[in-house]
Order: sequence, then structure tokens, then C-alpha cells
Amino acid sequence: MGALAHLYRGEVYRSTIWRTRLDTTTNWTVVTLGVALSVTFASPEASALPLILVGVLILFFLALEARRYRYFNVWRARARWLETNFYSPMLRDGDLHTEENWQEILAQDYVSPEFHISFKTALARRVRRNYLWILLIQMLAFVGKLAIHPSPANDLEDFFNRAEIGMIQGEIVLGIGVLYCLIGVYLAIWVKVTDARNATRRGHGSAAIG
Repeated sequence: MGALAHLYRGEVYRSTIWRTRLDTTTNWTVVTLGVALSVTFASPEASALPLILVGVLILFFLALEARRYRYFNVWRARARWLETNFYSPMLRDGDLHTEENWQEILAQDYVSPEFHISFKTALARRVRRNYLWILLIQMLAFVGKLAIHPSPANDLEDFFNRAEIGMIQGEIVLGIGVLYCLIGVYLAIWVKVTDARNATRRGHGSAAIG
């Protein structure tokens, strides 16, 4: 009992540390986007290019956060396993009517630790929780910059011309931007449906936290 209590406390501590690291990368993303917005809207003559370049950094931070989330998920899953199979039965019944062989499953996870979710799932969960809104703000700011600076666009042709980057036509640049956001929307919807399906199969009423 005492050993399991200390084990649970350690797993909660590790999951908390990795959860804090997730918040750190999100903060980096928000600050970076804020700097790009400040530079872009500093004057009517300022270029909209920083809003595109910051997208590269946002994708880098998203990939880093997804990697961190996979580690966080390991510690969190172990803590939840102890909660559902050890503490919950004791609190509910005063006795350990636990799932069969749950100790063996947990022990095997310590002997041969593996990630519990794929990188795609981790990426999609972070997009759904935080990054989808960041991507949409980035896209709306870019479109707004083209529409009003240095003066309101006269027509669609003028709007597309402002989106040009060197020899790349404005239609192509905007098309990539729309695809950029649609991929984020797809990932958010896909992981929501997948997590809900998995939660139903496991007999839980809701998808995983995080």
C-alpha cells in the first residue's frame, strides 16, 4: 500500500512537470505570434510577410509540444491506471475489487515503456486544445492586413496582388493559407471523433483529458 502510494505521487508529479512544459511551448507560440502582429501592423507600409514566416515557428512549436505531450501522456496514463484500478475501488467499496491483471499491465509498462498514443494523435490534440485558434488568428490577421493596409483594397485583383510573395502569385499564397487552416480543422475534428469513439469502447463517458 505504502509503495503504491509513493508510486502514484511520483507519477502525478512527473505528469504535472510535463504538463507545465506543454504550457511553455504554447506561451512561446502566443508571444511569437504577438511579435509578428506588432511588426506587421506597426504601420500601413509594413509588410505582411512576418505573419507568414511566423507560421514556420508555430509549426515548429506545435511539433515540439506534440512530442512533449506524448511523454506527458505516459505519466498521466499510469496515474489514471492507479486511480481507476486501485484507489477508486478502495474508495467506492472499501475493498480491492479490481480489474483482473491490472498490476501485470502496469508492471509491463514499467519494464518496457512505450508511448501510448501516436505522434499524429498528440499533434491533433494540441491543435484542438490550443493551436487551432492560433492558426485562425494568424490567418485572419494576414487577410486583414491585405484588406486594409496601406489602404482598403479596391477589388479582389488588388487584394490578390498584395498577397504576392516574389514570383509566387497571391492566389497561390492565399490558397496555401486556407489549406494550412483546413488541415488544422481536420485534425481537431478527427481527434475529437477518435477520442470519443475510444472512450465509448473503454466504457468511459468522455474522451481523454488534455
